[in-house]
Amino acid sequence: MNTLEEIERAVSQLSPEELSAFRLWFVEFDTDTAIQAAWTTEAKRRRDEIRSGSVQPIPGDEALAQVRR
Repeated sequence: MNTLEEIERAVSQLSPEELSAFRLWFVEFDTDTAIQAAWTTEAKRRRDEIRSGSVQPIPGDEALAQVRR
């Protein structure tokens, strides 16, 4: 079984596209269709911002460090 640290390390190494797909995977388990639709829309918006270059992603380990602070 993976520890939280192992999971965080693996997630921090995902590309922006992989991270979006990973987040969408969790949405599939949400039974509230309104919440599911909102998260799908948000994930696609974020993906599109990264693809267009209007937003620059930061490395996962840096993002996690910011969250912990």
